[in-house]
Amino acid sequence: MKKIILALVLSLVASVSFATETKQVCHPAKDRSGKEIKNKDGSTKQNCKTIKVHRKVDGTQVPTTPPKK
Repeated sequence: MKKIILALVLSLVASVSFATETKQVCHPAKDRSGKEIKNKDGSTKQNCKTIKVHRKVDGTQVPTTPPKK
């Protein structure tokens, strides 16, 4: 019985961990005066962050009721 419960818990954890997708977003780095920071080779320095991407679920519209008099 304990093995069955353990298998169910592990399968649930595995399905939740694979559900999230990540994406890396990069923006040019700027100094205090607002100018872009350059690397030694002349390219602009990038600030990159990894964010989670959520799926949007399409739903049905809520029916509007006519205003009451």
